[in-house]
Amino acid sequence: MAAQSSPDPRGKAEDVTTSIDQRIAEELGVRERQVQAAVELLDGGATVPFIARYRKEATGALDDTQLRTLEERLRYLRELEERRAVILESIRSQGKLDEALEAQIMAADSKARLEDIYLPYKPKRRTKAQIAKEAGLEPLADKLLGDPTLDPAETAAGFVTEEVADAAAALEGARAILVERFGEDADLIGTLRERMWSRGRLVSAVREGKEEDGAKFSDYFGFDEPFAKLPSHRILAMFRGEKEEILTLNMDPQEDDEGGYEERIADHVGIADHGRPADRWLTETVRWAWRTRILVHLGIDLRMRLWQAAEEEAVRVFAANLRDLLLAAPAGSRTTMGLDPGFRTGVKVAVVDATGKVVETATIYPHQPQQRWDEALATLGALVNKHGVELIAIGNGTASRETDKLAGELVKLVQGLTKIVVSEAGASVYSASAYAAQELPGMDVSLRGAVSIARRLQDPLAELVKIDPKSIGVGQYQHDVSESKLSRSLDAVVEDAVNAVGVDVNTASAPLLTRVSGIGSGLAENIVQHRESHGPFGSRAALKDVPRLGPKAFEQCAGFLRIRGGDDPLDTSSVHPEAYPVVRRILTATGSELPALIGNGSVLRSLDPRSFVDDTFGLPTVTDILKELEKPGRDPRPAFKTATFADGVEKLSDLKPGMLLEGVVTNVAAFGAFVDVGVHQDGLVHVSAMSKTFVKDPRDVVKPGDIVRVKVLEVDIPRKRISLTLRLDDEAAPAEGRRDRQSAPRNGQGGRGRRGDQPRDRRREQPPATGAMAEALRRAGLDKKLGGR
Repeated sequence: MAAQSSPDPRGKAEDVTTSIDQRIAEELGVRERQVQAAVELLDGGATVPFIARYRKEATGALDDTQLRTLEERLRYLRELEERRAVILESIRSQGKLDEALEAQIMAADSKARLEDIYLPYKPKRRTKAQIAKEAGLEPLADKLLGDPTLDPAETAAGFVTEEVADAAAALEGARAILVERFGEDADLIGTLRERMWSRGRLVSAVREGKEEDGAKFSDYFGFDEPFAKLPSHRILAMFRGEKEEILTLNMDPQEDDEGGYEERIADHVGIADHGRPADRWLTETVRWAWRTRILVHLGIDLRMRLWQAAEEEAVRVFAANLRDLLLAAPAGSRTTMGLDPGFRTGVKVAVVDATGKVVETATIYPHQPQQRWDEALATLGALVNKHGVELIAIGNGTASRETDKLAGELVKLVQGLTKIVVSEAGASVYSASAYAAQELPGMDVSLRGAVSIARRLQDPLAELVKIDPKSIGVGQYQHDVSESKLSRSLDAVVEDAVNAVGVDVNTASAPLLTRVSGIGSGLAENIVQHRESHGPFGSRAALKDVPRLGPKAFEQCAGFLRIRGGDDPLDTSSVHPEAYPVVRRILTATGSELPALIGNGSVLRSLDPRSFVDDTFGLPTVTDILKELEKPGRDPRPAFKTATFADGVEKLSDLKPGMLLEGVVTNVAAFGAFVDVGVHQDGLVHVSAMSKTFVKDPRDVVKPGDIVRVKVLEVDIPRKRISLTLRLDDEAAPAEGRRDRQSAPRNGQGGRGRRGDQPRDRRREQPPATGAMAEALRRAGLDKKLGGR
């Protein structure tokens, strides 16, 4: 990118590319050849999922995580090179580029360092220093800095002109020149920045009169913490408090006994107070440079650094939570009832069959103000009996707990019926979307949410891809971070998840197909239209008949698309069509037919993969093919299961310290994990109670959806807090014991995200219905049907 300083631009460009590849290889701890191959594939239009799965020989088996990191670093380093070229050209056009400066610019390894070097040459509005230089005062500044034995006033008197009124004005101009020079010294600024980062603190205080309005920021009314130790969520919270004019933030550099910042500046520029005539003036100049320019500049820099670190962590957390949500265990092809809870407007009900098709909808009003509980129960019972409902999915929003109780009464009456509370985040966004209107024409918007809730239990991935990832709501402060950075990260997560699972091309929606490697929105619509016009695809090869699906797109997408019951059994697997010849050689070697070989583990495991390696397909690909033939089309997601909650433990007061319970992890935060144990209030397993060894990241121990065994440590009924531990030999607090810090509240999410009750195959005695409920069921004709369905 700095080609203009070289007689051979092509050679210079090649040097830059080599440098980028080398740097990425060092950062990833891999060979440069692997990086070069990956970069070439990415530049050629290949996607990360395709490269990770089908080009292992080329990249030396770089996995998708390494490739995503490579892709991000490649983008950053290329932007760095582009900026380097712009800066070189700018300085060259000023006639100020010499070999030493060019070498310094070429050695800059970050955008911050590059901008530090460029600062003195960056075009800017006329400053006091520039005006002073134009008035001929730079020699005065150089004299006083170079020879402190000179008397400032006497020396300055020799620079009085028509433009410089007197010696005081001359000294003021000289000081402005030195202040700007010190403030634009790249090496000095870099050193001071790192010192301030390692020693400084962010100090937060409430603005006068804002205590009541800003109550939600009360933790930061009088708060300070070292920059380097601030976690992402605190940084973003304080910046939001400042933006809402509740908090005042101060970047405290923290002076120390080892020599303050002013001493460091003085040492760097060769200033010391030895009692010489100019020493005092020079020392004051250093103080002025630090307080009026350098500290302000570093404060802005470190604000940006804090923001970028917090943003990066926030995006990482959002991406990790989204990945867990997308790859949650699917309940599968089972008739499901979705309940979208509400009070005044009622609970919206939708029943979808095993394929996700809506078969019936309704609205019930069991809660205040109508309180038609028995009627609602009878309506649900009728729908369960009519359609053979096996699962009830309950949205976790407003009125979720009350609706969960209603479903609980129904579960007691119907053997084999299971209720699960699921996240309804994004359901309202889907309901009002153009795609929902196209998919569910004529259906009231309010009922579409119940459909989405039911379907996301059947197959979370297939349903959630219809929603903008940012609207799924599993991040922290996602509205504060960079839109482009967040979107890029979340899109990558969705792409990786969809391609890891694979997609049935004959049933997939257009939004799901859009996320498949090599397929964009336009091509996805073409595939759906072709399917509707010509019937289901009989083979992967038939995809080539889709308009605009050319050879490149086919290469990228074919391995991730599944065709079940088609012409070729291999089309149900992740074996890429380009590798079918390898399978044919395996069949010849074993003397088998394909249907007999697929799933035959004993035969497949007896084969030596090296026997089938050729010039096109190496050992990694052949090994993957043999594994895939053993379990073709296997779903990487975990098996669907629900927690078995303890009988008789249904509310907070039922919990006692020392109880051992089964529960489901509903959310993982930096300080621990929340677990639903069936009492409509999640308990907290603090990070310190997750393992006998140190746990840096709770995600290393559990993920959302995991079924875990926990012990109750403490129950605080007034504050609705439950302290749990995964270390089952921990001692519980006495009944009248202290309130433990581990029972910290869940940030606005307590009691949400419950994932299940009785498992589907658990048998329960069906209690007789009595009173008004029995009468309502009798009127619906269900008093005898429900128990024996």
